[in-house]
Amino acid sequence: MALFGTDGIRGLANRDLTAELALDVSVAAAHILVESSSNKDHQPTAIVGQDSRASGEFLEAAVVAGLTSAGINVYRVGVLPTPAIAHLVAEMKCDLGVMISASHNPMPDNGIKLFARGGGKLDDAIEARIEARMGEDWERPTGRYVGRIINDEAVIEKYLKHLLSSLETPLKGLKIVVDCANGASSYVAPEVYRRAGAEVIAIFNRPDGWNINHDCGSTHLHQLRAAVLKEGADLGIAHDGDADRCLAIDASGNEVDGDHILTILARGFKARGVLKSDTVVGTVMSNLGFMHAMKDSGINVVTTPVGDRYVLENMIANDYTLGGEQSGHVIMRELANTGDGLLTALQLMQEVVRTGKTLQELASTMVRFPQVLINVKDVSKDKLPGNTVIAAAVKSAEDRLGDSGRVLLRASGTEALVRVMVEAASDSLAQEVAQQLANVVETELGK
Repeated sequence: MALFGTDGIRGLANRDLTAELALDVSVAAAHILVESSSNKDHQPTAIVGQDSRASGEFLEAAVVAGLTSAGINVYRVGVLPTPAIAHLVAEMKCDLGVMISASHNPMPDNGIKLFARGGGKLDDAIEARIEARMGEDWERPTGRYVGRIINDEAVIEKYLKHLLSSLETPLKGLKIVVDCANGASSYVAPEVYRRAGAEVIAIFNRPDGWNINHDCGSTHLHQLRAAVLKEGADLGIAHDGDADRCLAIDASGNEVDGDHILTILARGFKARGVLKSDTVVGTVMSNLGFMHAMKDSGINVVTTPVGDRYVLENMIANDYTLGGEQSGHVIMRELANTGDGLLTALQLMQEVVRTGKTLQELASTMVRFPQVLINVKDVSKDKLPGNTVIAAAVKSAEDRLGDSGRVLLRASGTEALVRVMVEAASDSLAQEVAQQLANVVETELGK
């Protein structure tokens, strides 16, 4: 089984993801860096950050030890969002970025994300080379050739300056609540929104190592909804543990998901003439209501497999400027080289101020179709392609739904299950069709 998933390495900290593994990965990454450098006299540099999990402390120590023992100089920057690390790798001209985080996962998990020169995520080929080099014998540098550690938490100002430079319109007059998920954005999110001109009420911004993502953040929006209504705020912003996601709540307590946010930003970008090719990139899970809203606005939609990595790959290949996922990963290539929840929030709030409309008014232009997702477990997912019975059932469901519905069946990349997703004009119809298809899948592919 491959060590790297679609977003780095992730697992239960100190069980799946151990200090030994973190050190081995770092040493192997360092070897690849040194060998691929065109300037053999240049001592490579790396920047290492983490979210607020307690396990990040020993994993960071292992990563830093591995890199410096292999001759890499390391900037250790402490708790910062994942997109901050990506940005700083580019701004500081580092050769590697390492973020220790499991994003929106529960506290016991942790992960390692690697960024290449320029701040982009490592491609599959380089990750495979790193994995292949783990555990090999190597000649260790000594004396002046070992790496050094530079503790540099002051780089946070570089990131804040970058975020603020993305705004053309101050956020003066907005009253907002931000849920920091007790994670990596606990300082920077309230700070940058205040500097941008908003009145800010911060919640879940006191991480203690154990409370990250616990009943808060972008995966638990009920706390933010209650705070927005209690405070009479114009809107609420929710981040996940490493702040690469952004979801929102409007003044009436309605959820504004990634598809709504993409709709608002795509229309705003088009109005300002910065939406290249009048195209936005989504995924196969983007809601049908998003597709309709974009069509009504004269905006093309290109879809990719689920994962912000695939969204970005498509954007780079075709020079598109905007893309994202329903989960709140939004990528704006002219502002950043990865999804950044804080940048997304700033751009979303700028649209509220720029248009003079409420978030509810802006989001209402996309009518979300009811979506039902059923995971059919313990099935032979590899037999899904080519199964004529399932194909016929899908065709029948699509004929029944017509233009007001959609069916998607896809095998999980990591588990023995098939995901059945149905969108329809009503929740009851979506439930009915999804269950019928799930029954067919279970009958045909059940082990």
